[in-house]
Amino acid sequence: MTRIAYYEANIQDFLAADEDAILGALSMQHGFALEHQQKHAWQGQIQLLRRLLATTMAGRIYFEFSIPRMGKRADVVLLTGGVVFVIEFKVGSHSFDRYAVEQAHDYALDLKNFHRGSHSLPIVPILIPTAAPLQPVPEIRWAADRVAEPLCISPSGLCQAIDMALKQCSALPFDAVGWSQSGYQPTPTIVEAALALYRQHDVKEITRSEAGAYNLGLTAMRVEQIIEHAKSENRKAICFITGVPGAGKTLAGLNIATSRAERHSDEHAVFLSGNGPLVDVLREALARDKAEREAIPRSRAYREVSTFVQNIHHFRDEALESTHPPVEKVVIFDEAQRAWNREMASKFMQQKRGHATFDMSEPAFLIDAMNRHKDWCVVICLVGGGQEINTGEAGLAEWITVLRDGHPDWDVHVSNRLDDRDYIWDAELAKELAKTSTSRDEALHLGVSIRSFRAEALSKFVGFVVDNEPDQARTTYQAIADKYPILLTRSLSEARSWLQTKARGSERYGLTASSGANRLRPDGIWIKSKIDAPVWFLNDNTDVRSSYYLEETASEFDIQGLELDWACVGWDADFRRGDEDWQYFSFRGTKWQRMNSVDRQLYLKNAYRVLLTRSRQGMVIFVPAGDSSDPTRAPQVYDSIYEYLQLCGIPSSLNI
Repeated sequence: MTRIAYYEANIQDFLAADEDAILGALSMQHGFALEHQQKHAWQGQIQLLRRLLATTMAGRIYFEFSIPRMGKRADVVLLTGGVVFVIEFKVGSHSFDRYAVEQAHDYALDLKNFHRGSHSLPIVPILIPTAAPLQPVPEIRWAADRVAEPLCISPSGLCQAIDMALKQCSALPFDAVGWSQSGYQPTPTIVEAALALYRQHDVKEITRSEAGAYNLGLTAMRVEQIIEHAKSENRKAICFITGVPGAGKTLAGLNIATSRAERHSDEHAVFLSGNGPLVDVLREALARDKAEREAIPRSRAYREVSTFVQNIHHFRDEALESTHPPVEKVVIFDEAQRAWNREMASKFMQQKRGHATFDMSEPAFLIDAMNRHKDWCVVICLVGGGQEINTGEAGLAEWITVLRDGHPDWDVHVSNRLDDRDYIWDAELAKELAKTSTSRDEALHLGVSIRSFRAEALSKFVGFVVDNEPDQARTTYQAIADKYPILLTRSLSEARSWLQTKARGSERYGLTASSGANRLRPDGIWIKSKIDAPVWFLNDNTDVRSSYYLEETASEFDIQGLELDWACVGWDADFRRGDEDWQYFSFRGTKWQRMNSVDRQLYLKNAYRVLLTRSRQGMVIFVPAGDSSDPTRAPQVYDSIYEYLQLCGIPSSLNI
């Protein structure tokens, strides 16, 4: 378990302690080669605080306080008078750099949202460049959750800032030791989770310890048992983990891959995904982090992390070049329901890869490749409900059929929810599955959404919306409205303003729309302009290509498996209302054409399901007003969509 701070003490004990002893304690906990710059920074902070803090001040002080979700440590956390002060120093700096202001704000928000003891407390982030010129202490501005906007002050203003906050809060003192031991319950983004797991953090440190994390723990334990049994008995096994949107399926897969790689390096466990943007974003994030932490070239870091997260197509191409078993013994396949069917895989391999005789589905080829092992292997399939969004995706039925017809000797472990209609479309196959001797296990289903720490019922609400159940949607929304704002607007500029107003610190926001939303272009959303996923998701708000600029739009293909803090979902006439139900259209040439294929209709519905479940903290839905002079943007079409969403309980007043 990560130590909560490198050094902690009552304020009076800190003021009386020997400076070298404090520095020694910090150095001992650091655990890495101590650079002169870090030692100098600590000395500067210690000396400044010992000079400024009143000898009568009661409370507790923490140096290098752990922020596990972000994989970082706040310079100093000071508890006094019932208020939490998060202090970030920039030793030797004269300026209040934007990134530093956001960093201090992020730490405070992280404590408020994820640290149990801080949920109800006032928190004041403070940035102190130690060489900043003397200036007045600004007025404290509080948000509704009692997290103040960052105070940018010179060192001499610290005590005044503390006194000001204490007078405004009138908070009661609390048990500082109990506060520090109260528990950290983060809900990281998948990028943050991948970084933490790759740094060999325990999954318990980066997930909430309530229902979602408990479920993840049970799943991880059961999969570990399945792998060890296959290994000891020389068996080949496949395991299907199901889960609602946002339940942590990808997190579970990354955890399995990293834990096996750490303890069993000879197994070469690998996380595979056919989701190109997800793989690109994870690889880039891991490479940037590794290059920075280890001071190595990014190109080298990228090569090393690429063996941990791979695109399924790369794995497939390598397996085609040789008849030998893959080096990997444990393979985790993310979003397994999106694997290509026989027709799509064969067409791609014949036309794009030049394999004229290739005639297999992706599930068939993957299982066949792993079956080359003479002793044991395990394939783990992560299966999302209602997530198929593209033509040629085989769904779960293909995996079951391949195992039944070609590999009856494999041990098959399935979630007890695998035969639900969300996972297997073929009702007859679902009935057949129920009759087989497969091992059915409740621990292999992740039933609690952890993506949105503000509203675990979000995926349920979205399901009611897209399944044409407005009454149930309205009831569900009423239960989450105070925690998770979802708002309607007919103005894209208002939507942009709302996002910018809601986001604090470095919270990420962006524009999204379905890949078929071709007639949002006149309103300022051009879905045909392809985003660069790593840049859009990872670069900061100084980069015009990033999501922050609200210029480039991510489709369901770009964003599936990833997430934003706040999102605007643009709703076009492809998924429209008519005769009390949904209608499905695609834009071809110069007009909308009705979509008659049942499969394509399902893909379109799921596209909106994906878009509506990508935001962690809240979203605004933009439905354009249309244009009576443009037959492709008839106002009555958009009005009916807007009215239906209002019927689902979503308010239309933005209150900006």
